[in-house]
Amino acid sequence: MAIQAEEISALIKQQLEKFDTTLTVEEVGTVTYVGDGVARATGLANALAGELVEFANGTYGMAQNLESSEVGIIILGGFDDIREGDTVKRTGRIMEVPVGEQLIGRVVNALGQPIDGLGEIKTDKTRPVEVKAPGVMERKSVSEPLQTGIKAIDALVPIGRGQRELIIGDRKTGKTSLAIDTILNQKDQNMIVIYVAIGQKNSTVRAQVETLRQMGAMDYTIVVNAGPSEPAPMLYLAPYVGAAMGEEFMYNGKHVLIVYDDLSKQATAYRELSLILRRPPGREAYPGDVFYLHSRLLERAAKLSDELGGGSMTALPFIETQAGDVSAYIPTNVISITDGQVFLDADQFYAGVRPAIDAGTSVSRVGGDAQIKAMKKVAGTLRLDLASFRELESFAQFGSDLDSATQAKLARGRRTVEILKQPLNKPMPVQHQVVVLYALTHGYLDDVEVADIQRFQDELIAYVDADASELFKAIVETKNLPEEADLNAAIEAFKAGFAGSESAE
Repeated sequence: MAIQAEEISALIKQQLEKFDTTLTVEEVGTVTYVGDGVARATGLANALAGELVEFANGTYGMAQNLESSEVGIIILGGFDDIREGDTVKRTGRIMEVPVGEQLIGRVVNALGQPIDGLGEIKTDKTRPVEVKAPGVMERKSVSEPLQTGIKAIDALVPIGRGQRELIIGDRKTGKTSLAIDTILNQKDQNMIVIYVAIGQKNSTVRAQVETLRQMGAMDYTIVVNAGPSEPAPMLYLAPYVGAAMGEEFMYNGKHVLIVYDDLSKQATAYRELSLILRRPPGREAYPGDVFYLHSRLLERAAKLSDELGGGSMTALPFIETQAGDVSAYIPTNVISITDGQVFLDADQFYAGVRPAIDAGTSVSRVGGDAQIKAMKKVAGTLRLDLASFRELESFAQFGSDLDSATQAKLARGRRTVEILKQPLNKPMPVQHQVVVLYALTHGYLDDVEVADIQRFQDELIAYVDADASELFKAIVETKNLPEEADLNAAIEAFKAGFAGSESAE
């Protein structure tokens, strides 16, 4: 079949119309080394720090070391099929992650991709992973409490919205349980929670997500998971990704709680990366900028000024200590960056005092500013009482005949320790805490047997809820203590009944 001249000319015309004269210039380099989540490449002379680069197999990396002859790149994903001699090209984009309301209720990896099997996340917004923290004039002081629902924290080491409170302790002393209870307590508190799991066993994270789901907490929570089997760059990035997701809400005037569980594993991953990138090691083989690693992350938590919408991001970073040594390198670094720390004591934990909060070592540098007036009044002397009790207790072991004042102090101390115990996944609303601690500090528990304290507490709350609910209402609405006479009357009326049932047994 002969091709007609008109067809040929029509085809040529079509080709000429589609012909693009613009030149596309790409800066392409060559991979010279690859291994352990890190690649080195030559030929990327103009690459930026933190810029995304793309390998020939479609995997992305992030430029870290900018040297005169080559660029050190951390690989974001699998690196098994990247070879020496492969091409790598610049993208001109800084590392970004998807953010927004669509992520709430989902479990994502350190790149913001879903890993919960619930389909893709359709977001139209992204934010850079590394952002400069708000400056001095963009912030305001912390004034609003963040209720954790844990008596020992809300009374002794209160946390305010916009604060950075370190949770520190040995492994298996209940750090994650504290975080989960705090997350559960944020229900109906106008709070969005981001839980960043760094190097946690996947089975553990799964169990925590299930707990949150059953208790209805996933309705306001995003989980970012970087498991122990993932390459070190993912563990290093995860906290920054969580912070970027939180900032999206904070700059829109909302309140965010972000939990970094835990930063010791992030520091270890960063050490691994740095050593492979041939950065000079410092103390404990960590690189010289390991302080900056955590300070630029934790400074992003803030209470914003009213001009910027008054949003807040509260950070709860976790650090795992070895044999209670808070003076090691990473713990001291993070203690100096944060606004206080909650220290969990292994001895107390194994003695059955849970949460095992050491009142002597724990501190909140925001303090009473982050408490409602009612709590401030009832918890004023609690810390001193506990500290003197601990001291007396160690002495009392040696002394047999103690005077009555010392015995009374020891008895009050034992009841204080007992009242501050709390079961798992049972956070307590602040109004309930206030009434219980009021009963303790005003001596209503002094003649109750230590074994009955927990029962006394539960039944007192149930009684006030049923017969004097206006007391709870007053605390919630005024943030102050109700009339003392009304409180005393309610506790005395309950106690009369409680004692009766005790003697009847």
